[in-house]
Amino acid sequence: MEIRNADRYSFAETGFLGERVPVQVSGVSLSGDCPPPSCNYSFTDRFTITFPRGNYTVYFTGPVRENHVLASFPEPYHVKITLPSEFDVRNYFIGSMSPGAVVTEGKDGSVTVTWNSTKNAELRFYTEERVTLLTWFGQFWIIIAIVLLLPFLFTWKRQGG
Repeated sequence: MEIRNADRYSFAETGFLGERVPVQVSGVSLSGDCPPPSCNYSFTDRFTITFPRGNYTVYFTGPVRENHVLASFPEPYHVKITLPSEFDVRNYFIGSMSPGAVVTEGKDGSVTVTWNSTKNAELRFYTEERVTLLTWFGQFWIIIAIVLLLPFLFTWKRQGG
């Protein structure tokens, strides 16, 4: 997560009623306007880190539920989410992205979704198995439609001819 002119970052998600719900994360690190190798930060509570005001990138690992990622911020941020090669978002029938998303594919098959300046970043991704299920579902309904239309077409041809 890239943040600009900030002195804190809270690990939280949007709850059912729009409230901020803390999220347990691990592997937190910070880089940016500080001397190498890494920036110093401290936890003010279990879910908020503080650091000297500046421009940073916050790295962390957090939970993902139901193939859905939603991030809400008090001010616009640059957001970049990289999905491993087994996930995708480009089929709009089963995946979705909030407005302003730009999708690029990596050399290793990964997919990176980027928002330049957004207060909300939402992403619903899927696996190849979901694409297969969608294909089977579509074929099933096409066959049902053909079966239901055939009697009508035979009757129509007899009446017209």
